[in-house]
Amino acid sequence: MTDQDTAPVDGVEQATAGQVATEVAPVAQDEAGQVNPTGASSGGAGTAGSTPPPVPVASDDPTRWGRVDEAGKVYVKVPEDPSGAGEREVGSWQAGEPAEGLAHFARRFDDMRTEVELLEARLKSGAGDPKQALTSAKHVRDGLADAAVVGDLVALRARVDFVIASAGVAVDKAKVARDAARAESAQRKQTLVEEAETLANESTQWKSAGDRLRAILDEWKTIRGVDRKTDEQLWRRFSKARDAFNRRRGAHFADLDRQRSTAKTRKQELVDEAERLAGSDDWGVTAGRYKDLMIEWKAAGRAPKESDDALWQAFRAAQDKFFARRSAAFDERDAEFGTNAKLKEELLAEAEAIDPANGLEAARNALYKLQERWDQVGKVPRERVRELEGRLRTIEERVRGAVDAQGAAPTRRPRPGWRSSVSASASSRPRPRRPGRPATSAAPSRPRPRPPSGASGSPPPSRP
Repeated sequence: MTDQDTAPVDGVEQATAGQVATEVAPVAQDEAGQVNPTGASSGGAGTAGSTPPPVPVASDDPTRWGRVDEAGKVYVKVPEDPSGAGEREVGSWQAGEPAEGLAHFARRFDDMRTEVELLEARLKSGAGDPKQALTSAKHVRDGLADAAVVGDLVALRARVDFVIASAGVAVDKAKVARDAARAESAQRKQTLVEEAETLANESTQWKSAGDRLRAILDEWKTIRGVDRKTDEQLWRRFSKARDAFNRRRGAHFADLDRQRSTAKTRKQELVDEAERLAGSDDWGVTAGRYKDLMIEWKAAGRAPKESDDALWQAFRAAQDKFFARRSAAFDERDAEFGTNAKLKEELLAEAEAIDPANGLEAARNALYKLQERWDQVGKVPRERVRELEGRLRTIEERVRGAVDAQGAAPTRRPRPGWRSSVSASASSRPRPRRPGRPATSAAPSRPRPRPPSGASGSPPPSRP
């Protein structure tokens, strides 16, 4: 057996990764010069998607495809041999029977046949890389012309061309799929960039927008397949949008800090004034001012939370102190007015017992003294002024009527209502008034101070 007999089969090695880096789908021309898109030659190769041409197993009957001559040289039949010999020497067999040598070279053919079928199976299943399968199939085809094998080379060549054509179609499809995936990935990133730019330019929901930008970044990292140039352009836009958002957010919170500092200063001023007013006895004016202070408090805005809470507690405490004092004063006054009303009721009971028929002068003197005592009692609740004054006026009119009936002049100074009704001809020395007392029997009760709206007897509304 010669070195040629034991040499590895030509053209059966697998293509390396480097060999497929720049491989493209085959484009062959037929004898007329027309492009054959299947990649198959005009020598009868099948097209992608059709039934692959069968390749007989050479080891079943090697004599169909080759021979061994008397000198031990091994030949394979080559119908397309340009020399016209119809066969080509593939090796020699010097040891053993010629049939054994022929079978040896037939098995080598079957190995090539198996390799082509494996390429075809991986291509069909999608498990293999179409580019690598194409390169490997071309490598096998290029080695057929010198392959040291015995078998149906024409059928094997047709099968290899079929695989090449199928691989070319698969490469084209893979390229289309890659382009589509690349375009989809680029579009996804484009959409994310546009959303980020919108958030950066318009959003004032700082927390939710910041969370969304972080989520966009996480999603960005999962997107693959965008070409380098496009990816860099989109990334620059996204990065610029994030920076713009961070600047806007930083400026917003810096301005907010300034506003809160100003609000803190203003609210401290309001607290100071509220505390000064807490000791005031000018109930109506002070209650109105507290109402104004509340309006100014709301307009001042929010201070930093901790300071704002402390200031509000101080402000509310000052209000509570004032309104508690006012309520106590009103309660004390109401109690005093109630006592005065009872005293005036007692005076009215005495006045109603005066009878001019028992002596006009005595009636007049008794009424005058009662009027002085009436004035000394003081004010009564507003709702009882009309009632009590009306009863006293009735008594006065009864005595005045008696005076008018007798044509007598009063000897004591009457209350204003009395004097206007007595005859102008009557004269008498007026009775001196007591120092510090009005001339009327009971001056109209001073209306009870009422708090302005929003500043009644209870403290102002709760914190805004």
